[in-house]
Amino acid sequence: MGKAFLPKHIGFIPDGNRRWAVDRGMRKDEGYAHGIAPGLALFDLCAAIGIEEISIFCFTQDNMKRPSPQKQAFIAATAGFAREIAQREAAVLVLGDEASSQFPSDLTRFRVRQGSGIKVNLLVNYGWKWDLDGLSRGAIRSCDVSRLDLIVRWGGGRRLSGFLPVQSVYADIYVRDELWPDFVPVHFEDALAWFRKQDRTLGG
Repeated sequence: MGKAFLPKHIGFIPDGNRRWAVDRGMRKDEGYAHGIAPGLALFDLCAAIGIEEISIFCFTQDNMKRPSPQKQAFIAATAGFAREIAQREAAVLVLGDEASSQFPSDLTRFRVRQGSGIKVNLLVNYGWKWDLDGLSRGAIRSCDVSRLDLIVRWGGGRRLSGFLPVQSVYADIYVRDELWPDFVPVHFEDALAWFRKQDRTLGG
């Protein structure tokens, strides 16, 4: 696939971990750990074809209202994923309210982008209001994140759920009904094929 047909920046909303667990007779919190391997597979696909930047919705400030076992589970899954892709030389940036007691301390080191490979932005304890409130200090808090070309969401939801509102203004949105832990490479391949067919005049 030629670079001209590739989105430079893709956002991923990996939804459906809890539903996936319940469907299999598991506790809701057990679903998050099963999202790590699909995330690594998707990261490897993006790196292999030359995607320059990806952003992943890990968990939001609103998600922190969930029961403690679920919070602990998605924090642990996020931290594990961050460590894995850092070892694969991704240029990792964690974006979220680090001043909150809800922010996982073991991800603080990623608040400054590290690494020299594909840029990976992990939204951790992120909130769109928190992001835009940065304007009172001169810039949105996600100002180091580029404009999104494509957003892919699993789990069937037809909404952004507050995902990088400024960067999403011209993004094409592709939705899969499958739950995130059921990810297979064809989901990504189909998203790219769909993207190639979109009118990318950006209003011009």
